[in-house]
Amino acid sequence: MKLIGTTTSPFVRKVRVVLAEKKIEAEFQIDSPWTPDTHVPDVNPLGKIPVLILDDGSPMFDSRVIVEYLDNVTPNNKLMPAPNRERMEVKRWEALADGVCEAGVAAFLEGKRPKNEKSPAWIKRQREKITRSLDFMAGELGEGTWCMGTHFSLADVAVGVALGYLDFRFPDIDWRVAHPGLARVYEKLMQRPSFAETVPQE
Repeated sequence: MKLIGTTTSPFVRKVRVVLAEKKIEAEFQIDSPWTPDTHVPDVNPLGKIPVLILDDGSPMFDSRVIVEYLDNVTPNNKLMPAPNRERMEVKRWEALADGVCEAGVAAFLEGKRPKNEKSPAWIKRQREKITRSLDFMAGELGEGTWCMGTHFSLADVAVGVALGYLDFRFPDIDWRVAHPGLARVYEKLMQRPSFAETVPQE
């Protein structure tokens, strides 16, 4: 298998973390859809990363689809429970964390536009989504080690990736002080090689 993406994309990082946790080997090919010579649209008509190329050459895209596929490739280190209420709660954590990443990416890209073209109101709207989502996450977090209590799951992967992206692109958002429970989870995550070795970098 081959994973196509960048080291800065939180969605690519989520797939890289899952590959590491599942101990699945995949070639990592750097390609950004924002560069003039990108080949991403050749394998994903949406022109988005990550893209996972399967051994038969079939492309798979959208990080949520990819990580669910990878979790079922091998039975070891299951990250998602069987279909039931708990599984839906894991997927809700993932949707919320992905939403934080989407808002962060949107605000970051808008901030890179020329001053006379960027929309401060749009950036403010995205940052408000992040604030509300962090508040909700913190409220849902119990006293256990992980998002779902005592066991590590895809919920923790998604939340950790989102928090890492905020550290990377928005260091002014001091989420650790506001939400010590999330800081506790993130500190545990960063002790895992899958997270320590995929910290986003330019």
